[in-house]
Amino acid sequence: MIANTYQFLLNGEWRESLSGKTIENQSPSDNTPVGSVQAMTENEVNLAVTGAKAAQKDWANLSFSERAELLYAWADQLLEMKEEIAETIMKEVGKGYSSAEKEVVRTADFIKYTAEEGKRIHGELINGGSFNAGSANKLAMVQREPLGVILAISPFNYPVNLSAAKIAPALIAGNAVVFKPATQGAISGTLMVRALDKAGLPSGLVNLVTGKGSEIGDYLTTHPSIDLINFTGGSETGEYISKKASMIPVILELGGKDPAIVLNDADLEKAAGDIVGGGFSYSGQRCTAIKRVLVLDEVADALVDKLKDKIKALEVGMPEDNATVTPLINEKAADFVQQLVDDAVGKGATPLTDIRREGNLVYPVLLDNVTVDMTVAWEEPFGPVLPIIRVQNIEEAVIIANESEYGLQASVFTKNVEQAIRIGSELEVGSVQINGKTERGPDHFPFLGVKNSGLGAQGIRKSIESVTREKVTVLNMS
Repeated sequence: MIANTYQFLLNGEWRESLSGKTIENQSPSDNTPVGSVQAMTENEVNLAVTGAKAAQKDWANLSFSERAELLYAWADQLLEMKEEIAETIMKEVGKGYSSAEKEVVRTADFIKYTAEEGKRIHGELINGGSFNAGSANKLAMVQREPLGVILAISPFNYPVNLSAAKIAPALIAGNAVVFKPATQGAISGTLMVRALDKAGLPSGLVNLVTGKGSEIGDYLTTHPSIDLINFTGGSETGEYISKKASMIPVILELGGKDPAIVLNDADLEKAAGDIVGGGFSYSGQRCTAIKRVLVLDEVADALVDKLKDKIKALEVGMPEDNATVTPLINEKAADFVQQLVDDAVGKGATPLTDIRREGNLVYPVLLDNVTVDMTVAWEEPFGPVLPIIRVQNIEEAVIIANESEYGLQASVFTKNVEQAIRIGSELEVGSVQINGKTERGPDHFPFLGVKNSGLGAQGIRKSIESVTREKVTVLNMS
C-alpha cells in the first residue's frame, strides 16, 4: 500500500509546497508509513497569515446565525467522514479505533454546541448613574468583538478534538484561523480541515500550515498579523511561545501531574476503577491523566490490591485491536518512561507489575512505595506508569500535591464531601474532581490550569470569550 502525500489548504486552494519537501509520518505501532505532509516555506506561511487576515473582515460582518451555519455543516461533514478520520487517527497516533471514532463524534458535538453557544453571547448596557460620581445620562454599550487572526497549534494526542476546540470558538466569534497541527497528527488534522472545506469554508478563513515547528515555528508565532496564539502541548514549548509572543495574548494548555488523593473513608473499589481508567486510558498520553496516587497509609494496602487487579485486566496491544494500552507515540517517549521507572526502582520503589517493553509498547507499570526523591514523583511521564506515594495524613498529601510545578487537576476520593471541598480549596490546581477521575470535560465546563499547566480558560463559552475583546461605546445623552 502506497502512503498518500497530503496537501495544505491555502486561501481556498489545496497545494503542494514550493519547497519540494514533505514530512513522512509513521505509525507508532509498526513504523509503517501513514502518509506525508508538506514542509511549507516561510513565504507560504506568510501567505496563510495574510490571507486569513484578509478573509476575517467579511466573516466578522456576518451574524452569529450565519456563522453558525458553517459550523453545523462542518459537524455533519465530520460525521460523514467518521470512519476515514478515525482510521487515520488510529494509524497516525496509535489510538484504539473505538476511541478514535468517539473523538470524531465528540468533536462534531463540540462544534454544534459551539454554534449554539455563540448565538447566546450578548452584550450589555450599563447605566452610568449606578456609580456615585456617574450620571444617568451616560450609557455604556458593551459588545464583544473578534480579535482577528487566531493561531491554533494542536497536539498529537487529540489531533481532531483539540484542534476543533480551538478553531470552532474562533470562527463563531468572527475570527479567522491559521491552523498548525502537531507534525505527528497533521494528517488527521488535514482530514478535519478537508471536512470544513467541504462544508463551504470561505477562502482564506481557515488556512492550514504544516511543517516542522523547529523550522517555521518562530516565524509563525511572531508574525505581526497574528492576534492570539492558542497552544496545547509541552510546558517548555508553551513557555517559549509565551516569551516569543511578547504583547500577543496566549492561551496555553500545557502539562500536568494530576494527583489522586485517597482518604481512609473512600469507596476503594470506585477509586481504584477511576484511577486506573484515568491513569492508563490511551496509555496515559493525556495531560489530564492521573499521574500519581497519594493514599493514606491506613488504606494503602487495600487500594493497591484493587489497583493491581484492575491493571492486570487492561488490554495491552495494538490500536487496531482496540487495546487500552497501545504503543507510545515514538521511541523517545518510551525511553523517557523507561528512565523514570528505572530511576524509581533503583531508589527503592516496588514494582507491582512486570516491567516489560516491546519497542514503543510499554506495558502498564504500578510502582508502590514511591518517595519524593524519585523523579517519577514529579515528572510527567505521558505514558502508562502510576506511582503510589503513601502519606501519613491529609496535610502531607496536600503539601506533596502542591509542591509540583504543575496545577491542572486533582481528584479527591472520600465519602465526606465537605472535607473534599475543603481539601480542594487548598489544592493549587485549575479543577478538582470529587470522587471521579481527572478528565477534560464535559466540554462546556471551564477548563484551565495554573502554574506550569497553562494560561487562560477554555470550555466552550470561555473559549469563545477568550478570542474576543470588549468594545465599549458610551452614549452621552442631553
